[in-house]
Amino acid sequence: MGIKARIDSQVLDQILDEQNGVLTRGQALRVGLTDQALRHRLRDGGPWSGLLPSVYMAASGTPALPQLFMAAQLYGGSGSVITGSMVLKWHGIWHPEESVVDVLIPADRKRRSTEFVRIHRTTRLPERVWRVGAVRFALPERAVADTVTHLRSLRDVRAVVASAAQRRKCTIPALVRELNEGRHQGSANFRAALADVVAGIRSAAEADLKDIVAKSDLQAPLFNPLIFSGDEFVAMPDGWYPEYGIAIEVDSKEWHLSPEDHRKTMARARRMGQLAIVVLAFTPNDLRSQSDRVVAEIRKAIVSAKSLGRTALNLRTIPVDDPDYEKLLAIPGAFNRENGPSTRL
Repeated sequence: MGIKARIDSQVLDQILDEQNGVLTRGQALRVGLTDQALRHRLRDGGPWSGLLPSVYMAASGTPALPQLFMAAQLYGGSGSVITGSMVLKWHGIWHPEESVVDVLIPADRKRRSTEFVRIHRTTRLPERVWRVGAVRFALPERAVADTVTHLRSLRDVRAVVASAAQRRKCTIPALVRELNEGRHQGSANFRAALADVVAGIRSAAEADLKDIVAKSDLQAPLFNPLIFSGDEFVAMPDGWYPEYGIAIEVDSKEWHLSPEDHRKTMARARRMGQLAIVVLAFTPNDLRSQSDRVVAEIRKAIVSAKSLGRTALNLRTIPVDDPDYEKLLAIPGAFNRENGPSTRL
């Protein structure tokens, strides 16, 4: 009872409420808990759990993600910021699955990576952060840059960068600025992936298509342009040859997760068919394992269009480098892959 009497329960409860039920040893001592009281709470079968060195959860059982974030930040110390793949997970940006929480800390601070925390010392702590309660997260563009630093596969780097751009979680200029201002190891793949995104690539599969075409004698298509018939939006195909009216679609499970997704995909295909657009559909596996067939089918469609004297269809194409492209995409919900002809310019 003597120990309990010295605890400032009100302050303790406030700390736990603000910090997702997580606190440091220093905070525990400041509210009146003694080393003996801490050991008692952290004993096997006790009400508290140790998450990291001198960082505790005031509960038993498995910590939730917000508690892991809070623990990692507290371990990093004052000014530390959560970054990396866990931030991308929070935003719904594709990333290779990892079980670590990346933490940015000042370059002169002594902390070691441990347990589920990976420490990054930096002289460039983010000036702006995204806050969820007491937890500080790096903005998506910084999290993208910090994530791809650890990836050796260009395809994985492309997937991360393209997903961030496709989901519009950060702008392309922001990613370019992060690349230029940061000192990220392994930046060559990041630079290459950004070049793809600037060219219109929005997925790893589309990057595979770009590579396949680049290695052939085919001309490169436009990637992810907006196509209009008059003022009516038709589609945003993965690849597009406007002079021949040929669209390339890389179909994957992403667009067939439900009957509604499938219905929208079929509706888009019908819209293009009604306008005499030739649609060549491939799967990501086709691009990886049957690239020769993919090239042959694209070539056959182009040769056929030329032999028939097919001219450009009466459609308007807005490529990704058009100044109006980003303005149009900024219209909430207006120009995703599945929108129908009710969408007008």
